[in-house]
Amino acid sequence: MKILIYSLNYSPELTGIGKYNGELAPALVKRGIEAHVVTAIPYYPEWQCHKGFKNKWSKKYSVDGVYIYRCPLYIPKKVTTFSRLIHLFSFSFSSLLRLITLLRLKPDALFLVQPTLFCAPAALLYCKITGAKAIMHIQDFEIDAMFGLGMGNTGRLKTVIYAMEKWLLKRFDVVSSISYSMLEKAHAKGVKKEDLLFFPNWADTDFITPNISGTKLRTEWGFEQQDKIILYSGNLGKKQGLEIVISAAEALIHRSELKFVIIGNGAYSDTLQQMAKDKNLINVYFKPLQPWRLMPEILAAADVHLVVQRAGAADAVLPSKLTNILSAGGHALVTTEPDTELGKIAEKYPLIYNCVEPENLEAFINKLIECTERNTRLINKEARKYAVENLNLDRVIDRFVDDLKIKVFKSLPRGIF
Repeated sequence: MKILIYSLNYSPELTGIGKYNGELAPALVKRGIEAHVVTAIPYYPEWQCHKGFKNKWSKKYSVDGVYIYRCPLYIPKKVTTFSRLIHLFSFSFSSLLRLITLLRLKPDALFLVQPTLFCAPAALLYCKITGAKAIMHIQDFEIDAMFGLGMGNTGRLKTVIYAMEKWLLKRFDVVSSISYSMLEKAHAKGVKKEDLLFFPNWADTDFITPNISGTKLRTEWGFEQQDKIILYSGNLGKKQGLEIVISAAEALIHRSELKFVIIGNGAYSDTLQQMAKDKNLINVYFKPLQPWRLMPEILAAADVHLVVQRAGAADAVLPSKLTNILSAGGHALVTTEPDTELGKIAEKYPLIYNCVEPENLEAFINKLIECTERNTRLINKEARKYAVENLNLDRVIDRFVDDLKIKVFKSLPRGIF
């Protein structure tokens, strides 16, 4: 079997969609599936071309048995709504040209990852020509996220864009997503229930475990034993609404044992650092994105983990960082409404993490204080149990491959796998 993964992001990007794609493709190869990837030059989350990669066309090359084709794209120095649209359009155009050169590849399936929906027309045309099955995998509903953040909220334009999204989604053979609430949303957008497939994000539960000590790292960072580290690690973007963390740090500056650590890069990084500087917040520490090998220690070093999103993006985007927090048996404070996927999980598993209403500073501070006053050095056994049973990498991908056999390739001859 041969699969072409078509996505804006891929390894060596360490966070978000690039990380998951970079784990998925080699895992498929290990299961006897030939994997090809059409992707952009790595740039995320720094919004800069990664060192060692020139922003130009690359020849086909192989890493971990995966064949990779890199496409150039526009990387804005300052991310605005307009510059981001140009960024997405540039990749959709360059990747279309790449797809034309791969018509002879004739994969059994094309696996398009959203974002970006801008590539859907090219993906569908490619599948029509080559006979490949068209799979749309939704990591983010980028249209919902865009309007949820107040971008381009013109009534008539909004109606037209949603109509185009619905038209495109209905033309894929299968639409998969990372949560049941997102699958329900895809169904509401016109996708038939029989064409939906649950494919959640995962955690490497053998690598990220509670049996790691973060003491050494805490000492290296200059923290005392009695300090409570409140950690946010991940993309520093506008949709996260991380201003609430800065405001909470300001309100709690009198609590000298509370240390706010923000790890990551992103378009909003400079803004957040300037906010902390303007407020003279000596309890906020910014660190660049850390090597993946340090992730178990980083997670173990924290007392409370923050999973923060704005209200408008809370159900459009299921945060991938949470899977690793759960795998580490961490104690998390999550901003989410009760009717979202995260809210429903918390209702079903009450001890898995703590929830608070998004963008409610007073409630956020009160819940954060409550979390820090618990014995956070004890392993959150409910979180770890959930991760092992539901988020284990091998289990998730094995189930995905089995679902492909049944739902996507049911008409193919036996033995193709």
